[in-house]
Amino acid sequence: MNLPRVTVVGLGPAGPDLVTAGTLTCISEHPHRYLRTSLHPAASVVGDAVSFDDIYDRASSFEEVYAEIVEAIVAAATTHGSVLYAVPGSPAVAERTVELLRVDARVSVTVEAAMSFIDLTWTRLGIDPLTARPRIVDGHRFARDVAGDEGPFLVTQVHSPEILSDIKLSFDDRPPERVTVLARLGLPDESIVEIAWNDLDRVATDHLTSLWIPAIGTPLGAAFVQIQDVMRTLRDHCPWDREQTHDSLAKYVVEEADELVEAINALKYRHGLDGDESGEILDDASYPNDAAIDHLADELGDVLFQVVFHACLAAEQGWFVLSDVAAGLEAKLVRRHPHVFTPIGSSAEEWTADSPEQVKHNWQRIKAAEKLRSTPFLPTR
Repeated sequence: MNLPRVTVVGLGPAGPDLVTAGTLTCISEHPHRYLRTSLHPAASVVGDAVSFDDIYDRASSFEEVYAEIVEAIVAAATTHGSVLYAVPGSPAVAERTVELLRVDARVSVTVEAAMSFIDLTWTRLGIDPLTARPRIVDGHRFARDVAGDEGPFLVTQVHSPEILSDIKLSFDDRPPERVTVLARLGLPDESIVEIAWNDLDRVATDHLTSLWIPAIGTPLGAAFVQIQDVMRTLRDHCPWDREQTHDSLAKYVVEEADELVEAINALKYRHGLDGDESGEILDDASYPNDAAIDHLADELGDVLFQVVFHACLAAEQGWFVLSDVAAGLEAKLVRRHPHVFTPIGSSAEEWTADSPEQVKHNWQRIKAAEKLRSTPFLPTR
């Protein structure tokens, strides 16, 4: 059985001068032509073609756009037997529709090689990617994708000020000092500008813009970025999560804390076949078992979820975000352990703590002083 054929070509990173001879040959051989978007400097080489710009205008998400384009291409190939599909840059780089077409069993897909904007980027920056080993990340998923990594990064899909703002705000502390903005590479108005990180959301941008970040001093925490992303999604789409408040969640904080205590206590006991504690505290080196340890981790996660949920509610009110909670905890731990982190202007001997009791004494002493400083009316006696 001969499947309908789709020939995919790339229009290169800039104008018609960077379109390959192979692409031009494919275009001439196909009377039925389709463009992912006409908003590309080399779109004119395709000639008479149907573009999918209208889908971008009406769809509510990029995934919806891509799915609808694929359905249209498959339908056209089924009708005509063979069609040409032209995409910006290279079909092999950051082209979700091409990925979807490749795995679609209804059509046979041929992909013609083309130049990508990435090729121009390495040339303009004077970088050998085999030596620098950069990661290429999508600006829409910047915080999530770079979490835990130090770079360098080439950030694509930074086509709006909103995306640049999200990238800028993804760093709570110690962001990169400088970033290079690369715009319209290969065109007469090409621009390569190094700017301060704080100015990132002030630059003009379009669909031909990318960012080069040489290094990140403090990698973002992957797990915390991801759980906050999940939490925001739940608030947007889950009816139960959407209606919760600090007051309605208060009882769950207590419940989850109680269940965590039970999990901690369960580490000390060997469980009977019916799941009850035997009542005998064991010193068996093989205990706690894996199930008890996994249970503890699970209950810790439930307590953490309460912290994340309340921080999410606070962020929606503009009060604080989860990173503020973490930063406050870090500052408190340092402040209340002066025997470990000696305060500026103090001596290590002043805060010596040779026993747990002395640590507790110092903790309470510092805590009391903090309360006095934060109280608007000092006690009269």
